[in-house]
Amino acid sequence: MSMRRLGAADFRGVRERRSGVFSSEISFGEKRLSLGTFDTAEEAARAYDAAAWRLRRPRWDMNFPDVSTSQCAQDLAHLPRLFTDEDRRDNRRRHRRLAIAEMDVEAMAEWRERFPQDIVNERQFYRQRRTEREARRKE
Repeated sequence: MSMRRLGAADFRGVRERRSGVFSSEISFGEKRLSLGTFDTAEEAARAYDAAAWRLRRPRWDMNFPDVSTSQCAQDLAHLPRLFTDEDRRDNRRRHRRLAIAEMDVEAMAEWRERFPQDIVNERQFYRQRRTEREARRKE
């Protein structure tokens, strides 16, 4: 049985560049966070999974669903290839963005728990706005 080389198309969030390296990206809301470039598609996929764990994505959204914890995913992820000082700055900036995104998710979850009435009020507000807009269109 021959072993075939896994390519970028086999993993979620992984792209193969013309130079032969693999880049890993993850989307967060409307933003796309670049996780770096890697020598193999599997390394890039592991980086994607580590970020997916940090963003609390469901397991079916990951490349390796058999990894059971966030710490295990972090341990299996390789560091991106950093060649220049600019690459290192970009990598630090990406990690800061990811950390901020994590804090936003945690803050929103805590807010939803502490202020459930705000969610109800927000939904009512947008429902009322939608009906007003539809009434204006009918006129």
